[in-house]
Amino acid sequence: MAAGATTPDAAAPFVDFQDVWLAYNEELLRANHFAVEAIDLKVTRGEFIAIVGPSGCGKSTFMKLTTGLKMPSMGKIRIDGQPVTGPLKISGMAFQAPSLLPWRTTVDNVLLPLEIVEPYRSNFKAKRKAYEERARRLLQKVGLGGYEDKFPWQLSGGMQQRASICRALIHEPKMLLLDEPFGALDAFTREELWCILRDLWTEQQFNVILVTHDLRESVFLADTVYVMSKSPGRFVVKREIDLPRPRELELTYTKEFTDIVLELRGHIGAIRGNATTSTAAAAAAAH
Repeated sequence: MAAGATTPDAAAPFVDFQDVWLAYNEELLRANHFAVEAIDLKVTRGEFIAIVGPSGCGKSTFMKLTTGLKMPSMGKIRIDGQPVTGPLKISGMAFQAPSLLPWRTTVDNVLLPLEIVEPYRSNFKAKRKAYEERARRLLQKVGLGGYEDKFPWQLSGGMQQRASICRALIHEPKMLLLDEPFGALDAFTREELWCILRDLWTEQQFNVILVTHDLRESVFLADTVYVMSKSPGRFVVKREIDLPRPRELELTYTKEFTDIVLELRGHIGAIRGNATTSTAAAAAAAH
């Protein structure tokens, strides 16, 4: 490769955090009060990782760092071989609330990133028909065939979340970031969406970073699960999920699956227990 070339090395990590620390402002930085600390992470190209941990441990802060919405106070982040210097165009995001625009149909909601993100934005009017066909194909893949021209208020919560995932994937990002995407759904709908996400990822092999409180979800979907400590968040456990793929829902009822879930639950219980113990000690010391 020529000197100065920026083509990413296929063998290099797709996500590479090197000793990353973040304080939310200068005052907190001076006080050494960090939201996340000492994060070292290497994620291979096409890998599906999940991040679990107690509430307030810095999972969402980690997502902001990964998308370039926040810059680290210390350390370096490279994504797809490039240093992160601002918001990434190569990522798509979906959150717990689908946040579809109520005045736009399902297909028009899915098309929204193509109207905003370059290089699609410049060509949107000229290529609208082709883009719309892409959106409709994607909606059919996730079981929303026949609902493309409905409005969000005509869709169930699970349908809205499917549309939200399509919107995150329409510009064919290299990385999908999911922040508690299925947390507000009933158990059956949630499992349906696990399978839809599994199939989309299997077909397209984009990187996925899933933040979730649901340990079953993390073990079913991910190649690797990371457990974050209480704030300031750092990765304290890395658990590779060596269950064979493709994974069917029946797997979630097996002993090998349940053992991994229980192991992860034990790690989080220990973290929460330490938090409770230290809080009690602080209260005792105050008296």
